[in-house]
Amino acid sequence: MRENMSEPEPEPEREFVPEPAPDGGALSRIASWCHDQGHRDGYLADLRRLVEQESPSDDKTLLDATAALLLELLTERLGEPGRTVRHRHPGLGDVIEAEYPGTAAATGAAPLVTVVGHYDTVWPAGTTADWPFTVTDGTASGPGAFDMKAGLAQGMWALRALYALGLPRPTVRFVFNGDEETGSVVSRPYIERATEGAVATLVLEPGGEWGIKAGRKGVGIFTVTAKGVEAHAGLDPAKGASAIHGLADVIRALVAAADPARGTTVNVGRISGGTARNVIAGEASALIDVRVGTEEEAARMERVLAGLAATDPRVTLTVAGGWNRPPMRPGPAGRRLFALADGVATRIRAPLAELHVGGGSDANFVAALGRPVLCGMGATGDGAHARHEHVIVADLPDRVALTAGILLGIAGRNSPTVSIH
Repeated sequence: MRENMSEPEPEPEREFVPEPAPDGGALSRIASWCHDQGHRDGYLADLRRLVEQESPSDDKTLLDATAALLLELLTERLGEPGRTVRHRHPGLGDVIEAEYPGTAAATGAAPLVTVVGHYDTVWPAGTTADWPFTVTDGTASGPGAFDMKAGLAQGMWALRALYALGLPRPTVRFVFNGDEETGSVVSRPYIERATEGAVATLVLEPGGEWGIKAGRKGVGIFTVTAKGVEAHAGLDPAKGASAIHGLADVIRALVAAADPARGTTVNVGRISGGTARNVIAGEASALIDVRVGTEEEAARMERVLAGLAATDPRVTLTVAGGWNRPPMRPGPAGRRLFALADGVATRIRAPLAELHVGGGSDANFVAALGRPVLCGMGATGDGAHARHEHVIVADLPDRVALTAGILLGIAGRNSPTVSIH
């Protein structure tokens, strides 16, 4: 089983030594620019365009149209990228890389920051017909608005703020992928390569209150299949060996192996099997979700999965799947990156909450390589993957300003400035 779950060895952790948090004057200018009504309206207009362009993970035509829209918005808001690459895939969403050169610092070339976000959603085509994008009672709602199209617009507008104000900026490499909701199987290697050489990676997934996500659990996706012996439930029950009963043994063992105190949870999301009420089932399967906070717990759960057995020895078990995302745990460089973000946030509004959550994201891949990363940089709101999905409009300017301030802090304060509008 280990062969299917192996992760690349982490690199020696890259040093991250940011400039001190930008002074209050620069951040005040950024915040004022972001709160300007015209800029807020422009941001919401871009969010509307992104939400109205549906992008379910399994619809290649709509995903391609969304990728084209993102490239269009980047050009409208920031000009032509210095470098653009579109990694095409025949069935899943393409991966877009668009790079904007930074302002050179007195000490040399501008540092590189990779900004990551996904444009696919869990919502099927046609959802906007009965759930259109709306802004009411201080919230903006629509399929994918919170998870995570608000974040995509936010990244563009954060860099736009630095351009418009003539402030220093790092080189920013946007990476937008269209398969995150299905596990980032295609985009993962591109994300890993795109973060090579970056002093920081910012992932624009939804945030929480006034906080960002410094830690995430690892995610394991497994299928347990039981094969038994079919027989008539009334005439020959002793001749049968129920795959469903064997699967029940397995489920009890897996649930018992969970250890929430250590951050390990197990969920059986779906079970299926059997042919009829009066037939002893010959086959059954269960879809299992495992979340772990550490590599040690991942190894322990692998041993649990490898040792599963049904009470009836005639029932055989097969375990397929593996770890979709490794745990995201901040090292020293990641903590220094969070400290920079917290310094920016404190000057803009208030200290940041450092959140550790159970859900996985593309940030897990970056953290596993020992690279500094912050996740949950995106919008404040609620309802990811649910019909009450929404973002809080009043928080959007502060979120854009926070991202812009972090980029400014990484760029340093001694760079020449170039202003475009």
